[in-house]
Amino acid sequence: MSLTFPNRSRSYDQAGRRIRFVGHDGMFQISFSVAADAMTKLQPRTNADEAGYLATFDTEGSVIRDVASKAYDRTRKSMYVLTADDFG
Repeated sequence: MSLTFPNRSRSYDQAGRRIRFVGHDGMFQISFSVAADAMTKLQPRTNADEAGYLATFDTEGSVIRDVASKAYDRTRKSMYVLTADDFG
């Protein structure tokens, strides 16, 4: 099966400064986090706070999910942390 993202929910992890979301490969749940530095790379004018990071995630969600899918296709792990380097 391929990775899907049927649940569009996301949350901000202040301690880790990242946005968390999940994907699914069949019945398996795959955890993803996107570091705050990736949010500012995607949109340099992102406010450096929870609301700003979540807004950027919502705007750039399709790009983020594409990068997450490619990372999963390469290694098929159960957890990923995406950083600015993953976004070219």
